[in-house]
Amino acid sequence: MPPAHIPHGAAIAFLHTAAIHIETFNALGREIAPELSLAHAVREDLLSAAEKAGFVTPALDMKTQEALIALAEGGARVVVCTCSTLGASAEALSAEMNVPILRIDRAMADLAVEAGRVIGVCACIPATVPNTQTLIRSSAARAGREVEIRSFVFDDVWTSFREGRLTDYYEGIAARLQKAAEGVDVLVLAQASMAPAAALCGDLPAPILSSPRIGFEAATRLARAR
Repeated sequence: MPPAHIPHGAAIAFLHTAAIHIETFNALGREIAPELSLAHAVREDLLSAAEKAGFVTPALDMKTQEALIALAEGGARVVVCTCSTLGASAEALSAEMNVPILRIDRAMADLAVEAGRVIGVCACIPATVPNTQTLIRSSAARAGREVEIRSFVFDDVWTSFREGRLTDYYEGIAARLQKAAEGVDVLVLAQASMAPAAALCGDLPAPILSSPRIGFEAATRLARAR
C-alpha cells in the first residue's frame, strides 16, 4: 500500500496506521507550529499485520522501516511514527539515519517516569502492551528511576474504533479509566487514538498522559533546531 499525502521536504513527516490521525496532528500543527509544514503517510496494513500476528514480526519490522526511510528520503527534517505498536521499529532505525526518527510515545514515557513510580499502561490492542512496557522501562533506566508497571487492556472497545464509532470508543475507554487510575501514580494511554478519551474522564485519582501533543512538541523542537 503506497504512502499518501507526502509533499516533498516537509519539516515533519508522520507515519500513521489510521487516517484519523492526520487531522489530529494537523490541528496540533496549526496550534503549536504553524510555520512548519507537515506530511502524512497512512499504512493501515502494518497495524493489521501486527494485530493478526499478535506481535511485530521481523518482516513487519522491515516493512515499517522501509516506510519510514521513504519519508526521510522525501526530505523531511524529522520523521515520526505515531503507532505505538510499531514504535520500537522506528527507534531502532534512528541510529542508522541522518534524519531523526522518533516514536510518538517516547516523550510521554519520559514524562511518565518523572511523574511517579507506579505507572498504569492502558491499551486497546494487546500487542501494544509489551512494547509500551519496554519503552517505559527504558525511559526509567535512562532517568535512573525504578518503576512498577501495571497494565490494563480494553480490547473490548477496539471494535468501535475499527468500525468508525469513535464516540463509543472514547466513552468506552473513559469508563474504564476510573478503575485503572486507582492505585497508580500516573496513567499512560499507550495508543495515540485513545487520547480524546482523557477529556471525558473528569477528576481521576491519577493524571493521564497521552502521546499526540507531548510527542508533537518533541518533534517540533527537533525540527526547529535543524
